[in-house]
Amino acid sequence: MDLSSLHTFRVAACDLNGQMRGKRVPPSYAPKLEKGVVRMPFSALNVDLWGADIDGSPLVFESGDADGVLLPTDRGPVPMPWLDTPTALIPMGLYDDNGTPFSGDPRHALASILSRYAKRGWSVIAATELEFTLLDASGSQPKPPLNPVTGRRLSDEAVLSIAQMDAFDSFFTDLYDGCAAMGIPAQTAISESGIGQFEINLSHQDALRCADDTWLFKALTRGLARKHGFTATFMAKPYADDAGNGMHVHFSVTDGSGRNVFDNGGPDGTEILRAAVAGCLSAMPGSTLIFAPHGNSYTRLVPGAHAPTGASWAYENRTAAIRIPGGAPAARRIEHRVAGGDINPYLMLTAVLGAAFVGIEDDLRPPPPIKGNAYELDGVPQLAGDWKSSIAAFETDPIVTRIFSKELVRNLAMTKRQEIARFSDRPSDEHWLSYLEAV
Repeated sequence: MDLSSLHTFRVAACDLNGQMRGKRVPPSYAPKLEKGVVRMPFSALNVDLWGADIDGSPLVFESGDADGVLLPTDRGPVPMPWLDTPTALIPMGLYDDNGTPFSGDPRHALASILSRYAKRGWSVIAATELEFTLLDASGSQPKPPLNPVTGRRLSDEAVLSIAQMDAFDSFFTDLYDGCAAMGIPAQTAISESGIGQFEINLSHQDALRCADDTWLFKALTRGLARKHGFTATFMAKPYADDAGNGMHVHFSVTDGSGRNVFDNGGPDGTEILRAAVAGCLSAMPGSTLIFAPHGNSYTRLVPGAHAPTGASWAYENRTAAIRIPGGAPAARRIEHRVAGGDINPYLMLTAVLGAAFVGIEDDLRPPPPIKGNAYELDGVPQLAGDWKSSIAAFETDPIVTRIFSKELVRNLAMTKRQEIARFSDRPSDEHWLSYLEAV
């Protein structure tokens, strides 16, 4: 993409809540980006949901609110089809002046985990399934959008409805065109079980690229929805009495010859697969904050609501937190089904892949796979039940400390405690406005 023809372009890195933080710069900056021409405070990636500094953070006054250096990743530049003026976005990473990755940058956290796989000669292939809800946010409470064909407000579930998809054809056509322009591998789209809820799957690819594309897809979807006159939200539970938005991740691991190390030629998979499952299960309660990072997230994590609440696994069973899909043995993989749509994709994949690696490294063994309805089983370890307890669990869990740097654990815990305090000062019926397009 020729940046010299643009009026300006954007450079941005991902903060702890998955929001883009960066700058608008002139085309003259393009040839100087690799030299670190753009600087930004380290604290900018560790702000709260609204963009405020974290009280007491060592990244602010204690360190003089020092700058880091933004350097381009290998993902970009990409167009920004939701804007009226042609422009581009270059995703960036934050480093110190010596070139050391900033430990509070979520993308670096994922890259660090993937480097552990690489030391074994392995690569991780991942894909995400993204659920989102289209709604009308013009009033004091969110409402279903108007059907563009009939002009009437949506009122019923329409799971796998072609008519529902076709009613929003203009939006989805632009969304697929936008994905193609940005290099995002969008695959199937369906109408989901919630009112105005849809799901799009991204195809399997390198895990870091998967996280990049998931991050970019969320921005694209929200931006194009605004152009079409409604709102797209990935918040975990837009309506208290309707389906929540999840984000499942599928992953497999290949060796240097491209062989899937989870494949044993049959339906059960290898011992490496079971060790990875055991790691994911062991880390799940302590990682709840990553899968449910907001107060609204916990309205989704209730029994019987198609969102796992306990750390269980199974073959071809969607009530379990970890599902091993069927199909050809060469495609044997793990599906992690806990996360809401409101997650930071870099932190989510770091938590999942980091836990799997710990399981492999320690040669862990999972309990027997469950049968039947996971919600009706006794003795299944439970995820943290609320926002506050998930923060405490995240800070103290021994597997979490093997996955994330102590600085990121500290910064995320401080961020979330500040958000709890700030939400307590706001009317509860207005909380949805803070989440709507921020997560």
